[in-house]
Amino acid sequence: MASYIILSTLTDEGRKTIKERPDRILEVNKELAKMGVKVKQQYAVLGPYDFVNIVEAPDNETVMKMSVELGARGSVQLLTLVAIPVEDFIKKIK
Repeated sequence: MASYIILSTLTDEGRKTIKERPDRILEVNKELAKMGVKVKQQYAVLGPYDFVNIVEAPDNETVMKMSVELGARGSVQLLTLVAIPVEDFIKKIK
C-alpha cells in the first residue's frame, strides 16, 4: 500500500455541513474505506488548510478516483501528495 498526505480545505458548503453535523467527517472516512482508501491519521489544523489526512491506498488511480468523487461534491478542495518513506527514498537515490 502506498501512503499519501491529503491537505483539504472546506468550501462554504463544507463548513456549513461540519457545523451542523460534525460526525460527517467520520462518515466520509467510512466512504473512503469503501473506495479502497484507508485513513491512517487525521488532524484538524489551523492555517490555509482545515485538515491533514494521512491515508493508504493501493495505487494512484484509487486516490485519483477518491479525489474526483470528493471534489465533485463541492464541499472540499484537496491537495494530494504521494508520501515516500525516507528509507525508501534513500534506497532509490543510491
